[in-house]
Amino acid sequence: MSTIFHDRTDAGQKLAIRLTTYSHRADTLVLGLPRGGVPVAYEVAHTLDLPLDLYVVRKLGVPGREELAMGAIASGGVRVLNDTLISSLGITSAQVATVTALETAELARRELDYRGGRPPVAVHGRTVLLIDDGMATG
Repeated sequence: MSTIFHDRTDAGQKLAIRLTTYSHRADTLVLGLPRGGVPVAYEVAHTLDLPLDLYVVRKLGVPGREELAMGAIASGGVRVLNDTLISSLGITSAQVATVTALETAELARRELDYRGGRPPVAVHGRTVLLIDDGMATG
């Protein structure tokens, strides 16, 4: 198996080269997904002279099978559910609410930890480069 990138810094620098059309644009910002996406996003933002912020996401795991995602929540009150999966597994709305509440608390804790109380950068009307450090199931 060959490695495409030496590390996350290298990945961010190489990605920035492919995104130079966004360089120095006032209508563009970079959002990094903690934790692994932040070092990649930092390199992109730094190289392209763009603002950098975080976008925190939490998986909503199926009760008893937490690695299986029935949905996700994210910064700004975003919630996406896989209604087909929820229905096919007979997951109740109460179970969804319980998992959502637990993950919402963890999302809030992480946002406070990462931001230190600083508000998120406004994204409305802007081009957002959303960056993670890899692709898996999401």
